Amino acid sequence: MIHDLVSKSTVWRTALLTICAIAAVMTVSLPVDKLNAASKVSHFKLKNGLEVVVIPDHRAPVVTHMVWYRVGAADEPPGVSGIAHFLEHLMFKGTDKIAPGEFSKIIARNGGEDNAFTGHDATAYFQRVAKDRLPLVMEMEADRMVNLKLLEKDVATERKVILEERRSRVENDPSNILGEQMHAALYQSHPYGIPILGWEHEMRALDRKKALDFYERYYAPNNAILIVAGDVTGDEVKKLAEQTYGKIKPSNDRVRDARPIEPKHRAPIRVNLEDPRAGRATVQRMYLAPSYSVAEPGEAEALDLMVKVLASGSTSRLYKNLVVDRKIAASAGGWFSGTGLDSGRLGVYAVASDGADIADVEKAVDEVIADFIENGATQKELDRARNSYIASHVYGGDSQSRLARRYGWGLVNGRTIADIEAWPERLKKVTVEDLQHVAKKYFDKSQSVTGVLRPVDVKNAGSKKAKDGKKKS
Repeated sequence: MIHDLVSKSTVWRTALLTICAIAAVMTVSLPVDKLNAASKVSHFKLKNGLEVVVIPDHRAPVVTHMVWYRVGAADEPPGVSGIAHFLEHLMFKGTDKIAPGEFSKIIARNGGEDNAFTGHDATAYFQRVAKDRLPLVMEMEADRMVNLKLLEKDVATERKVILEERRSRVENDPSNILGEQMHAALYQSHPYGIPILGWEHEMRALDRKKALDFYERYYAPNNAILIVAGDVTGDEVKKLAEQTYGKIKPSNDRVRDARPIEPKHRAPIRVNLEDPRAGRATVQRMYLAPSYSVAEPGEAEALDLMVKVLASGSTSRLYKNLVVDRKIAASAGGWFSGTGLDSGRLGVYAVASDGADIADVEKAVDEVIADFIENGATQKELDRARNSYIASHVYGGDSQSRLARRYGWGLVNGRTIADIEAWPERLKKVTVEDLQHVAKKYFDKSQSVTGVLRPVDVKNAGSKKAKDGKKKS
């Protein structure tokens, strides 16, 4: 889900990619109880409002512990962009019980691993440890939910870290500069257009008071979800949660404010960027679309499957047309980002091959989309896409981390356990007519931003500018 998360570390595990690739061509016909391996989850609330989900997995004496806060970059006060992500970093600075910088070291000394990430709608902290270390982890996480201690020197140091993160992730990558500008153009009112990392000039002004103000408002048990997946039972976790998190008082004002509603756009927008660091010319387009949280029944599932057929992977329409058949693109693809609380996005992109004009590449992308809108998908294409997604869902049940994230993302964005677990069955109900319907409805250029990135020869550009200047004089 391209650039929708910023984490303390960018180490992502991709061991399931080969499995998922195989799954794309296999037939899956499993009963519902096999599809929803975690359907016997425990789900309850503590008296202070903390929502708790327990996902049993007794294959190994290991647990994954996650705390999700219902707050993200889209909840930041105007002019304070980046504070959610900055606070995520500062949460590792310690409390009265834990010295600055010791949180992760304690987890490591106990044989575990930990990390955190910030999105537009949520901030999450997680640890993976042996089962007998779960009480320690819960005590530590509950401690920093209310007892964070920030020293001025630590705040100053961490501000330099996030500014360097922005330089390395955005300023040094032309494609991410373009993406940031496209997001800003796509959302005219809604804060999804503000980068999770923040705008640099506002990041430089972040300080201890702003961090603590944000922390004191949003970090509370009644604004959080605890997910524990692994070798535990609901009763075990409930007892531990009451002994740790249960001691924390709720706060009625620690909830997100209503966000601006994005107006209906009236015209397509274009963003053009030339950069000498760019490799090949690239075109990409983002469309406003509903997320799973706000879509009409069945539409989000249809969008997922439609993009799978049209633009996801080497068997997609877009890739085969532009890369394999016409050879005008070195790469082509697309995505549907449907996890947002307030809205989602559709996206397509293509990277020009050597000698190809990016205008011709963009025209070819439009032709593939127009053909899909006109003629739709075949039943074979739909079945292959659906089997791939269901297979991936099944294999995802083998990973505690993926299960914890599956339930965490759903719940933090307003969905229910039943919604999350019914997803495979809802996919089965999608028809080829549904795919054509959502393509026609949401591939609307008036609700889109098109971005073009072109490499530029600095030397030649400078010479041309000098000649043009002489002509004018």
